[in-house]
Amino acid sequence: MSKRIGVYPGTFDPITLGHLNLVERAANLVDELIIGVALNTHKHSLFTVEERIEMVKQEIKKFQDKHTIIVKPLVDTLLVNFAKENNAQMIFRGLRAVSDFEYEFKMCVTNRRLDENIETVFLMASEKHQFVASEFVKEICKLGGDISTFVTKNVADKLITRFKEVGEIK
Repeated sequence: MSKRIGVYPGTFDPITLGHLNLVERAANLVDELIIGVALNTHKHSLFTVEERIEMVKQEIKKFQDKHTIIVKPLVDTLLVNFAKENNAQMIFRGLRAVSDFEYEFKMCVTNRRLDENIETVFLMASEKHQFVASEFVKEICKLGGDISTFVTKNVADKLITRFKEVGEIK
């Protein structure tokens, strides 16, 4: 039997507790999970791809004693090509609310047209993390709010430091 490999793509700017919940659950379904840290030209990222890769690597250490999880950059290629290059049979996508479904459905159908051998697996966000979004976390942090229920302390510290560097918060 061949090794089951899955890809969990995202910008992870920054990685949230919701992302980490999906990482753990996806890792339970495959022999190897590859987290593809993407460059999204439609979004303004606070952190570089390299910084986000390091952040993700730091945050997933707690899962690596029982799961094989690899973090790689996902830039300048289509998601299905990234999956094929990594011998993945499935792509994991998280759904937080009905509003996510239309976009994810279109992406799933498009990816299926590009390669019908790669399945998309949707995982519903846990109830606790249903409305956690990186963009909200950044906005809350920038305005001085408490983000401790959305991200780890390590990520919160990096966010605060970055906003101080760019002069967004004092």
